[in-house]
Amino acid sequence: MTARAPFEILLIGGGHAHLAVLADWIRGGLPAKRAAVLTPSRFLRYSGTVPGWIAGEYAPEDGLVDVEALAKRAGAEFITDRCIAIDPEARSVMTMSSGLIAFETCSIDTGGVGRAARILGDDSRIADVRPIGAFAERVRDWSQSADARRVAVIGGGAGGTELAFGLRNMRSGNSKPEVTLVTGADGLLPGFGAKARRLVQSELAAQDIKIATEDARIEGGQLLAGSHSLEPADLIIAAIGSGAPNWPAAGGLATDTQGFIAVDAQQRSLSHPHIFAAGDVASRQDRHVPRSGVHAVHTGPVLAANIRAAASGLEPSRTYHPRPASLYLISTGNGSAIAVYGGLAASGGWAAKLKRWIDKRWLASYAGLAGKQ
Repeated sequence: MTARAPFEILLIGGGHAHLAVLADWIRGGLPAKRAAVLTPSRFLRYSGTVPGWIAGEYAPEDGLVDVEALAKRAGAEFITDRCIAIDPEARSVMTMSSGLIAFETCSIDTGGVGRAARILGDDSRIADVRPIGAFAERVRDWSQSADARRVAVIGGGAGGTELAFGLRNMRSGNSKPEVTLVTGADGLLPGFGAKARRLVQSELAAQDIKIATEDARIEGGQLLAGSHSLEPADLIIAAIGSGAPNWPAAGGLATDTQGFIAVDAQQRSLSHPHIFAAGDVASRQDRHVPRSGVHAVHTGPVLAANIRAAASGLEPSRTYHPRPASLYLISTGNGSAIAVYGGLAASGGWAAKLKRWIDKRWLASYAGLAGKQ
């Protein structure tokens, strides 16, 4: 027995792709009589602004999107709660506080979960980048403490590198924290071109950010990279990518070998086509799509069109086709940025201005839809 009638559409999670779905509903009308958004927080913190916020380039509130306001403007109910289980056959989810919620069609965009303890080991100093909202709060609290002196960032991808720059330029009292970037055996910026790596490496050296190129682990209460100690470290940031939550596989949804929801080209579950999934929680099975905010944002309009089609009794047909290359703008925390597009790379203040313009335009578009401008 459920406490309420089924929602025709239930959005689980307030991720980047679901923001595009809500935008579609605001612009084109709700495609169902009853729809709801189920997510544990009213706000989505846009990950692209977090390194700049750490470096003092953004105010804390600059990177927030009001998901509740968007849901209400769209005509959907907003439920502040967390999904902890799903029964795709019964078409229902169990939440932490609200009990059972039934649906006819649902979409999942909750993001991944932290996996630092599984990869590195257990240590109270570890701050996992996922979920991003909790991470931002942890860094804020740490920055205000007397221990904000030495930090190690684990993960040499674009996200970890940008966080290292942001932390190096964070003001803690009268000094800047000492930062070590632990790239691991995969090296700095794996998958990026040689020019981008050279520019980033040069900037890391210029800012006196140390680099460790062996895999990190916690052993005997110490942070090690290979056989070398990285102590002392007051904070250990795990920018090592997200893991899959347990509940989709436990509920019987088809998943890939890592536990991410297996979806087709239209973002539908391979086992239960009345369920969609996108963003970090999903895994396209027809082709490889990297888990990054760039691709989640671009998947959003496709997901919105397919959910609208399904709600109208039509066959979803839209597919997100990733471009051959994506533009990456890596802020260096000091008023500059490194722009990377495929094998091309360049740096300068102009790249930082371009990044701020793109970030602010994206955030402003949702602020306008939420009626906040």
